[in-house]
Parts: sequence; C-alpha cells; structure tokens
Amino acid sequence: MARGEWRLQLHQRGNWNCSCTKITLLVCFFNIVIALYTLRSLYASLYIYSDSVARNSKSFAVYKPDQVRKMEESNRIRKDYKPAELVKLVEELGEFSRENVVVELPRHLKQKIIDEVMQKLVSLKGNHDNVSHSQVMAKEREAVENWRKQKLEEIKLAVVKGTSNSIIPHEEEGMLIRALESDWAVVSEEIGLWIPVEVANEEHNDKPEGETEIEEEVLPGRPLPPECNTELHTDYGGTAVRWGLTHHKDSAADCCHACLDQAKHAKESEKKCNIWVYCPSQYGCHSPDIYQHKYQECWLKYAEKPKLNFKDKYPEWYRNSHPNAPLVVPWASGIVST
Repeated sequence: MARGEWRLQLHQRGNWNCSCTKITLLVCFFNIVIALYTLRSLYASLYIYSDSVARNSKSFAVYKPDQVRKMEESNRIRKDYKPAELVKLVEELGEFSRENVVVELPRHLKQKIIDEVMQKLVSLKGNHDNVSHSQVMAKEREAVENWRKQKLEEIKLAVVKGTSNSIIPHEEEGMLIRALESDWAVVSEEIGLWIPVEVANEEHNDKPEGETEIEEEVLPGRPLPPECNTELHTDYGGTAVRWGLTHHKDSAADCCHACLDQAKHAKESEKKCNIWVYCPSQYGCHSPDIYQHKYQECWLKYAEKPKLNFKDKYPEWYRNSHPNAPLVVPWASGIVST
C-alpha cells in the first residue's frame, strides 16, 4: 500500500516537471521571436537612413566657379546698396518718438481746460451779429490761442518764482506746461476742441488774353450763320414740309440751309419752310410720337405762328407720363424768315 502511494506521487512529480519544461521552452521561443523582430526593425531603419543620406548627397547642387563668382558679386552689390543711412535715421526717429511720448493729463486737468476754453468761447457769442461764418471761426481760433498763450505764461511765471498755483498743484504744473506747449494739438483732440480752419479758394483765370469765351456746347459741323437763329435744346412744332425720318444732313448748318433752299424754290401752292429741327445726338433724339428718331435727322417745318414744344428740359409732368424721356431736350432748332 505504501509502495503504491509512493509511485503515484512520483508519477505526479514527473508530470509537473514536464509541464515546467514546456513552459520554459515556450517562453524562450517567444523571447527569441521578439529579439529577431527587434533586430529586423533596427536593420530596416538603418537601411532607410543610409538610403536617404545617399539620395540627399546626390541632390546637392554643384556650382561652377563662374556661378559662385556671380553669386558673391550679387551679395556684394546688395550689401553696397543697402540704405544704411536710411536705416540709421529710422532707428533715430524711433528713439526720438519713444523719448517724446505725449503726456497723459489727469482727468481733472482736462476738465479744467475744457471749462476755461468754454467760458472764453461763450463770451464771444454776443459779438457774432452781422458776421460771416468764416469770421466767427477766425475769432474763436484767435480767442483759444490767446487763452493758451496767457495760461502758459502764467504757469511758467509761477514755476520760475517758485510760487505754487492755488488751483494747480506744483507737481502738475510741468505736465500742464508741456501739454499747452508741445502737445496742444493732441490735447485739443482729446478734449474734443475742433474749430474748422478757413480754406481760401481762389479761382485762377488761365485763359490767354484776348481769347473769347467758349460756349458751353457747340454743335458739330461747320458754324451756323446768324440767319439760322439757332437754339440749342429746343423743339418747335409745325407742319412737316420734309420728313426727317428720310431726310438726314451731316450738320445743323446743312439742315438750316436745306430749309432756306426749300423756301426759296417752293412753288406758290407749297408751304415754305420757316422752321428747321435737327438731331445732333449720336444716340438719337426723343419725341412723343411713335417713331425712333435717329442721329442727323433734319425736319423742315412750316407754321404761321411757330409754337414751342419743349425748351431746355422736359417738365416733370411730361417725364412722369413718358418714363423714357431724358432730362434735357436733345433737339436743336431755329426759326428762319422767308
């Protein structure tokens, strides 16, 4: 019985030793696999690095001696033309601006300046009768400038004598002097004091001596004679002697002469032209009829008592009923004596 138990224990102990051996072998195998993978990764990264270095070494540019000489020469020229003096001046100006920082006045000093300036301006209001706006502005500027100078002298005199102003403390007198002297433009803007500067506009006559005044608008073409009685931006009515839709002339003068010739050669039974109407606009001329009147139309008309249709500008009531009508009458007309 004892022998059987001993054999059983020996058999179990042998199985345990076998399982431990298997586990040890598995762990060793796993460690070997990890080591091999690590070595492979290191080798691959080393290969990639060496390959990239080789490629970069191939991409390095090789310059010829002539190219190197040109690059050195360009660098030298760039240095020679560097605006050293301008850079120096800019640096000096930067230091100067840092040294000359505008003094920030306390609020009670700003309020005191505002009150005194307002009292000075209010005292001038009674003297503005029968005075132009520019003269009022000039008086206000003069009054403010006189107050500034007077206040500046008063504070400087107190500083020299060593007597402190009862209203302004001694430590604030220097700030106020600088504000009234060198920083007055900035202080004026901060307190909202702005008086428009008078601008004198002078008209210069550049026309040479003896030259006549040019008319505002001249009809194209040759000049019209006095007998044509030309009226710009004018449209006269009347019975059409010659329709302008099919009667075009190169200029208003030609249209006027066509009217004179028609009246001269007309038969006794025919109406004689005494009104000519011409379209000088390249964009055509407006009319209340159904037709589109084009450039260079020449209408020859007759009226026993010529009646004016439109002059200078179309009235508002007409443009309300004719939305396409322009503001200015485009026609040129004239009444001739036959």
